[in-house]
Amino acid sequence: MELLLDTAAAFAANPLRSSTALAHQSVAIYMTKPSTRTRLSSESAIAHLGGTPIFIRGDELQLGRGESIADTARIISQYCKALIIRTYDQADVDELGAHATIPVINALTDFDHPTQLLADWLTIREQFGKDISGRKFVYLGDGNNMSHAWLIMGAIMGAHVVAATPTGKWAPDPHVIEVAHTIARQSGGRVEIIHDPHAAAKDASVLYTDVWMSMGDSQDEREEKVVALSPFAVTEDLMALTQSDSVFMHCLPAHRGEEVEATVIDGTKSIVWREAYHRRTTIQSLVYHLVRGDLKGSSH
Repeated sequence: MELLLDTAAAFAANPLRSSTALAHQSVAIYMTKPSTRTRLSSESAIAHLGGTPIFIRGDELQLGRGESIADTARIISQYCKALIIRTYDQADVDELGAHATIPVINALTDFDHPTQLLADWLTIREQFGKDISGRKFVYLGDGNNMSHAWLIMGAIMGAHVVAATPTGKWAPDPHVIEVAHTIARQSGGRVEIIHDPHAAAKDASVLYTDVWMSMGDSQDEREEKVVALSPFAVTEDLMALTQSDSVFMHCLPAHRGEEVEATVIDGTKSIVWREAYHRRTTIQSLVYHLVRGDLKGSSH
């Protein structure tokens, strides 16, 4: 992980430092979900490496007309050096990775969002340095793919990470929590799942949130979900409970007046724009090291 973050920091300082790494090579970017940051960051990252990004919408492959995922993986592997995928079902990414002979990068599923967390942790490292002892990093809101990624990545980094969510169906997946605890025991990190946003925010270094209604969520549940999540909105009052040097983070897009107050996301403690910028630097680092063979296997 340090290798990826160090290289991403180098790409932030000089985006064209490896401008021929993908010369005369292509990377496929397959998305069945609309995107702003993931598409722009992926295409620009590949271009900065000297490669050609090939963007493919969900309805543009024979996959949408019955061709198997395994056959699709084999075909893409013959044309491209890597595949970046943003889709709904985690099992689709896993199956592509199992049958592809090129790196497959999970750029978001309904279960996980690992590339976002690379950007998040590079931003955190810029803000606080590598020594994160005594710091608490808090996610508030829906126990969704972002909460899963937050817990797993935080555990990998040896951090004290918290997910503050409602109980019940909008809590993180129990298996993810178990995995995060296992990783934290090995890394020296600490994982907490709590249901009190004020206790979570107390002395935190980061308050992080995500939209309450994600793509694919049932609108029939909207009213119930908003009621359950409203106490976890990041407000000025919650930010006042944090450390004096705390920051606010959000994976974006944001809905001001729902999961975050406008005065928070547009205020002096917000670092969401730097965080969004690092989507490119971290994807650039990930693709660079995967195609060189510095990292083995697919990144799920």
